[in-house]
Amino acid sequence: MEEHIVKILNIEKVTHDVKRFRIEKPEGYRFTPGQATELSINTPELKDEKRPFTFTCLNSASYLEFTIKIYSSRNGVTNELGKLEPGAELIIRDVWGAISYKGKGVFIAGGAGITPFISIFRDLQTKNEITGNKLIFANKTKADIILEQEFNKLLGKDFVNILSDETVGGYSHGIINKEFLKANISDFNKKFYVCGPPPMIDAVLVQLADLGVGENSITLEL
Repeated sequence: MEEHIVKILNIEKVTHDVKRFRIEKPEGYRFTPGQATELSINTPELKDEKRPFTFTCLNSASYLEFTIKIYSSRNGVTNELGKLEPGAELIIRDVWGAISYKGKGVFIAGGAGITPFISIFRDLQTKNEITGNKLIFANKTKADIILEQEFNKLLGKDFVNILSDETVGGYSHGIINKEFLKANISDFNKKFYVCGPPPMIDAVLVQLADLGVGENSITLEL
């Protein structure tokens, strides 16, 4: 597996616990929107601690970008990433990933599971192909919604949020269930893209099956 040592160019805060990392892009390095790579911090202690992260920039960008939820309460890689400053070195590897755009449909994301969809929607915007797609985004609270303003601008009424731990005017409350899906999706003969925590994915797959969506219509990132 090929490895590239790259430097962090810029770090920005996206939400209270999510940061955007822009890093150097190796010459000739390419990915399809939705794909990921294994990343590690280039220190003797952490260089072999590999974690998967999804590219959230366009492939045409001069840099690579990751939008990463920092779990500061855990003594793990994201906690260490959260401590880094521009100029620190990372190691990236080959690209991989099962999620890619296969046509208009409904995207269902939970929490940090939104990340594969960020570059997909940004890519669709450059091609003027956003229309006909819908994004359903489940989070605990409004403060957890990643890139809310950007998705509002891209999708308008086709960006639907549901919050499990907070009741906020204009936002659905609860979890994604069959009734919620029926209320927010008019056509189940579409493609579906699902990414999020495994329990959420399992529940959504059961609900979609009950609503007549076949396995061949669903793209997953597991």
